[in-house]
Amino acid sequence: MNLKSCLRTFLITSSLLGSVWAVAQTTTAQDAQADNTRVNQRDQNANEPTADQQKDNRSDRGITQQIRKAIMNDKSLSTYAHNVKIVTQNGQVTLKGPVRSDEEKRTVEAKAAEVAGDSNVISKLDIKPKN
Repeated sequence: MNLKSCLRTFLITSSLLGSVWAVAQTTTAQDAQADNTRVNQRDQNANEPTADQQKDNRSDRGITQQIRKAIMNDKSLSTYAHNVKIVTQNGQVTLKGPVRSDEEKRTVEAKAAEVAGDSNVISKLDIKPKN
């Protein structure tokens, strides 16, 4: 093998190892940020409604759909707000998940109350501002 070939092999190997190292560091950083253990534990509480407990009757499905549509149509809301969990059981609506601000929280709650009524909305929304 001549010097040029050795140099090319060295450069390619170094480049590949650098890429692998960068991917490993990125994955580690992402894993650390993805710790939502506390939220998952809350969602496993038998007293807390979860998405799989959404009633399948026409009335409850309709309430959930109307609230979701109202939230999605409001383009001023963040992606977080657009993705809140909406669980309706016998006309009682539970909202869960993060939103970006207190104003967003109030907006989502108001949209739910407009559809289901003030006394039929339980808010479990968390405020997660941008870092």
